[in-house]
Amino acid sequence: MDRPLGRHPSAGGGRGGRHVHRDGPQASRRRAPGRSLPSTITWSEGGRRPVFAGQLTISGIVYGAARWGAAGYWVDQALAGRGIAPTALALAADHMFGPLRLHRLEVAIRPENRNSLRVVEKLGLRREGLREAYMHVDGAWRDHVVYVLHAEDVGPAGVIGRLS
Repeated sequence: MDRPLGRHPSAGGGRGGRHVHRDGPQASRRRAPGRSLPSTITWSEGGRRPVFAGQLTISGIVYGAARWGAAGYWVDQALAGRGIAPTALALAADHMFGPLRLHRLEVAIRPENRNSLRVVEKLGLRREGLREAYMHVDGAWRDHVVYVLHAEDVGPAGVIGRLS
């Protein structure tokens, strides 16, 4: 059973609705308890039934003195350009900094991925630097640019408020 992480206020009223749901019990058996938070992203438009739009995962969650997690996400290209990825990342960040009480969010992006770079720019994440040969993607070790956001950088409206 999916449990909602959040819903953007633009859902309804004839506009598209963006939702992020934590995956059900099957996903929890595939991850270490409390160390990963996989979520599905759904999209609905004009009051229609939501459709699967992508996935967002907060992984590598560390508590104790570090209190951080890393976000990875993707959205179906057929639905790109509707603000789905920024909304999903903002809702996940607010969940991290709120109920999970984490301090730091990291997002690693391949330098040529302009769409994903635009997502973190919209949300005001800070570019921290380049990690060379950081992840094995498409058969090779690829460089990634790391963007970060700290809990104290988020105002009372939350990360979602940065999209208004």
